[in-house]
Amino acid sequence: MFTSLMCVFVADVAREDLTLQGRGEKVTATVVKVWRDPAQGRKARDYHYALERRDGREVQGPPLTTPSDLYAVGQETTVIEDPEGELKPQTPGQADATGDALGSGAFALAALATVEWMAWRGSDAAGRRDARKRPGATRRAYKAATGDHSTPEEQEERLREALRTYPADRRGYIKVAPESYPDLTHQRAARIAWEMGLRAEASGDRGSWRFGETVVEEVPHQ
Repeated sequence: MFTSLMCVFVADVAREDLTLQGRGEKVTATVVKVWRDPAQGRKARDYHYALERRDGREVQGPPLTTPSDLYAVGQETTVIEDPEGELKPQTPGQADATGDALGSGAFALAALATVEWMAWRGSDAAGRRDARKRPGATRRAYKAATGDHSTPEEQEERLREALRTYPADRRGYIKVAPESYPDLTHQRAARIAWEMGLRAEASGDRGSWRFGETVVEEVPHQ
């Protein structure tokens, strides 16, 4: 949201600069009055300058505004004046819209990237939820990606071999990767482990199946 708002703001500034460049008139003006925004907490206080042309006429539009104190009363400067008096006068450097246009483009790209990223995250999360609801789809996707065409019986035998040969970690758990057994459910794996004198841990698996002689919460295998 913030990025989108900033993009709109910068785009508006760039549009005003381009309009002033297109219809503005370059004049030499004298500063006749200087004032500053009143203090409002930590808000930046701009400087404002009332300008007068050499022929004594006021420069059209709102006062010239700068973020710092650049001019004194009686000082001359060159500005671009809006003959219609709608846009505030700017110095030629201020009216250069190139930087603002580039900034607008950068903010636009950032906004689009943010929207796409959030959409991807949403679709990815939805996909993961759907996959959890449809374990068969996950198994099919794994088989297609890895080329594993082993049968459930072969996967069960591989799991038994892993439980016999894999070393236990410092907490006494034997860890295996469930994606290596795409046709086996956690409950079926727990049953195989139970037949071998082990129990399957139900909590805190962090993407792994864990088996041990004692567990905090056992996966039911009935």
